[in-house]
Amino acid sequence: MKRVLLFAGGGLLALSSVWAAAQDSPESLLPPGFERPKAPPKQDSPAPNPAASPVVQPLPSDSSRASSAGPRPITLPSGMRIPTLRELEAMTPDELDELLGLKPKFDMPGAARRSLDRVGVLAADEGGLPPLSVRGQSPVLVKAAIEGNKGQMVSRWGHILVRRALASRMDAPQGMNPADFAAARTQLLLRMGEGEAARALVQDVDAGNYTPGLTQAALDAFAFTADVTGVCPVIAVHGSVRRDPDWRVLRSLCASFQGDGSAGMAQLTQMERTGVWPQIDILLAKKYAGAIGKSRQAVTIEWDKVEDMKPWRYALAIGVGLEPPARLTDDNAVRYGLINATAPMLPLTARAAGADRAAGAGILSAAAMVDLYGQIYAQEDIEGEWADRAASLRTAYVGEAPADRLAAIKALWSDSGDAQARYSRQVLTAYAAARMPVDQSFSADAPDLIASMLAAGLDANALRWLSQAEPGSLAWGQLALAAPTAQGAVDAGALDDFYDNDTSNGYRKSRFLLAGLAGLGRVDAGVAGNFAAKLGIDPARQTRWTALIDQAAAVDNQALVVLLAGVGMQGDGWDKMTSVNLFHIVNALNKVGLSAEARMIAAEAVARA
Repeated sequence: MKRVLLFAGGGLLALSSVWAAAQDSPESLLPPGFERPKAPPKQDSPAPNPAASPVVQPLPSDSSRASSAGPRPITLPSGMRIPTLRELEAMTPDELDELLGLKPKFDMPGAARRSLDRVGVLAADEGGLPPLSVRGQSPVLVKAAIEGNKGQMVSRWGHILVRRALASRMDAPQGMNPADFAAARTQLLLRMGEGEAARALVQDVDAGNYTPGLTQAALDAFAFTADVTGVCPVIAVHGSVRRDPDWRVLRSLCASFQGDGSAGMAQLTQMERTGVWPQIDILLAKKYAGAIGKSRQAVTIEWDKVEDMKPWRYALAIGVGLEPPARLTDDNAVRYGLINATAPMLPLTARAAGADRAAGAGILSAAAMVDLYGQIYAQEDIEGEWADRAASLRTAYVGEAPADRLAAIKALWSDSGDAQARYSRQVLTAYAAARMPVDQSFSADAPDLIASMLAAGLDANALRWLSQAEPGSLAWGQLALAAPTAQGAVDAGALDDFYDNDTSNGYRKSRFLLAGLAGLGRVDAGVAGNFAAKLGIDPARQTRWTALIDQAAAVDNQALVVLLAGVGMQGDGWDKMTSVNLFHIVNALNKVGLSAEARMIAAEAVARA
């Protein structure tokens, strides 16, 4: 404060003192002896410069002229406009990369990219069919064999064999794009209800190699398996290829999944206002986006005004843990049941209900069925019919007396509802049936026990019952076909006895028995001819399809035989199968080295006819 007063009182003196100090030489701050620096050392006189020579300067190039004139303006593609600042702020990182030309062309680094020469998930040493099976075949024929199959086949074993062929690592037919070949196989797998195999097949192709057909097949596979975000790698590479509503919604969901939840939700809200998707679907998409993007926005789903079900609607619903009302899936109950059977996010009881179709169709194995029922048994909060069935299955395995085990097995068969579900339950009880002792007191149930074992391919266990199978009985007929080698010559008397005991519609079991035995070469030609005349059939009759499958067998082409066999066994029941088709299928499979599959298909035909 004192300094301030002095300054205020003697302003003129202070000002004059400042100027005086400025005029004096400044006080040195250096220590003594440093005021005069040492003189620099003497240097030699510089050498004389060389004589000047003329410099030739090159003429400026176009680039140098351009550099001196400043940067050129950027030329935008025709029809493209510069986005506004608001539009840029609303863009997702994926859209911004696309705008700036930074979109990746592949989703895999160069060293990890996979060749398109051979696409599939089953190598030959893993159970797949030979990789060159269809390479030299007509692409028109191969495509027709795949696309001509509607997916539903009468035979469980036929379904398993076709799935194996479609999933095999194979070269595409010459002249057919390998990606389109994979797309056709994927779509058939989906028609068969094989969502897991279809998804694995599309994921075996790098997204950068996708064609429009494979892109659509991938979307269908991810919708079938309710793996909504599984499509994001494809969208990351092909983001601008499509602008349809499904694609736009999926891009928004992928934006949320990749961390930009606010932008993804904003895009869904915008599409909700413009009516791009039905209201229920947009709400489900917003609920899904909130779950994967950790948004706190509450979305309420009401089904009252919804009248039908669509693939993405169902995928989003079960993906967020909702079960749509049964009335919406009644029109296509079989397909949605197959989806439920392998959907891990659904309750176990819903999966078990779907398994009553999936096991008989060939989608689920006996081991998978036992595992599913084991989970139901272990979950204490499940009560009612499914808990009772799980308990019955446990008794079928560990019951104290064989009679108790058989009673539990038969209880599982009896409450199935229809023939398809009953066969699925026979798949479920296959290993329990194999544990049953061979006893005369159980001979009346031998045909069903044998059918149950053969449903899982347990032919060695089933053959233990040969001693209890009277010639001409249903048990004998199944074992005569299922045995790895012929159990002696099949005489006319046994066939006549089988015919007399046959109560199937139109003697269908007898027709299929003859077709199977003839296809495997286990009946004399004369005996077969007489029995065929008695039945009024000609299994060796030729059609355009039989000529194709016979020719494929003649050149030992396993994959083509299997694909054509799939075409010949389409239908929702064994009443759609003919003895002609069965004979040519069994005969062709047996010729190309697939005799085990041929035997199982023939035995299944007799058991289920």
